[in-house]
Amino acid sequence: MFENLTDRLERSFKLLKGQGRITEINVAETLKDVRRALLDADVHYKVAKSFTDRVKEKALGQNVLTAVQPGQMMVKIVHDELIGLMGGQAVDINIKANPAVILIAGLQGSGKTTFAAKLARPAAIEQLQTLGEQVEVPVYTEEGSKDPVKIAKNAVRHAKKEGYSAVVIDTAGRLAIDEDMMKEITAIRDAVSPHEILFVVDAMTGQDAVNTAKTFNERLDFDGVVLTKLDGDARGGAALTIRSVVDKPIKFVSTGEKMDALDVFHPDRMADRILGMGDVVTLVEKAQEQFDEAEARRLQKKIAKNQFNFDDFLSQIQQIKKMGNIKDLAAMIPGMGKAVKDMDLDDDAFKEVEAIIRSMTPQERANPELLNGSRKKRIALGSGTTVTEINRLLKQFNETRKMMKAMSGKKNLSRMMNMPGMRR
Repeated sequence: MFENLTDRLERSFKLLKGQGRITEINVAETLKDVRRALLDADVHYKVAKSFTDRVKEKALGQNVLTAVQPGQMMVKIVHDELIGLMGGQAVDINIKANPAVILIAGLQGSGKTTFAAKLARPAAIEQLQTLGEQVEVPVYTEEGSKDPVKIAKNAVRHAKKEGYSAVVIDTAGRLAIDEDMMKEITAIRDAVSPHEILFVVDAMTGQDAVNTAKTFNERLDFDGVVLTKLDGDARGGAALTIRSVVDKPIKFVSTGEKMDALDVFHPDRMADRILGMGDVVTLVEKAQEQFDEAEARRLQKKIAKNQFNFDDFLSQIQQIKKMGNIKDLAAMIPGMGKAVKDMDLDDDAFKEVEAIIRSMTPQERANPELLNGSRKKRIALGSGTTVTEINRLLKQFNETRKMMKAMSGKKNLSRMMNMPGMRR
């Protein structure tokens, strides 16, 4: 989402490259370019001006160490100000009550219903059955009833009776704000007294998203914002502006339609991404979500004995795919964002490899050494690939296995932990 902004900011900081010290002149030139970059990213002009004014004040007040170049100092200041602009720190939702009632509001098409399902509570009548099955959560409906306030009150009553820990109430949406919609949402709020009100907004609508949030907040006084569709072509202005306009935290961000494509919003991590620093913490967290300790121990033993095979390889591919979009994951690695920007990486990135492995017999997967010429031809025919592609996969697999074997020894592990950047 922030690719263009990241590129523009990098070019802005280069204006300070080679400068011996920070001066009012070179700071002004740099921040003029930074302000343009923010405006192009659809950040409100007042927010952009206020942001660059704060950066200028801090930059000119710095006693730059001789070991720190002016460009590096400016990046640090901008990084800190971006974090502040987006809220400073992650903010949890209030689910301490029993049951906790969470009211969701937003325009039609903003992603309210999908978010409700991602939050593990399905909503919206026409999507209830499908989403309910996906997240394995019971759904409360009233056949024939058209009174949303009555349905909401009865749903909360039902949740208390059944001992559910939380209730998420999805509200009706419109293509644009209208008084009837606002009256209905306000009536539901007053009837169920929610512990948390979340406003869901489509990040791709840019400044319109901010204006809509402002109107909803004036009527509902919501507790937090959910930004959806951050995987699209949004310029990022909503994420950078919405906090300062409504003075409410962004609590969640959604990056796709899949039920697991929902993350807690961390301003510091988003600032890292904007400045091209990656997001290793989120990457590790996603990996830990798929981490199976028993499987890891089993795999480690196989690697130590040089018994890692294609069944293990396929299992690792499945775990990686569960972590999310491959291109998004790669962009979380520092320095990789620009490298993968124009690459065609998607969920089908492993499709060919999986087809080859699944075309092997169980014996061939367990013992790759069995793959002779005739077996490769059969596998190529079954997977829709060529013998050349199979040979390439075998070469990569053997190199991976050798590397994993070499890294499994305690001496090598100890050496790794003492490498620069690995020490704690």
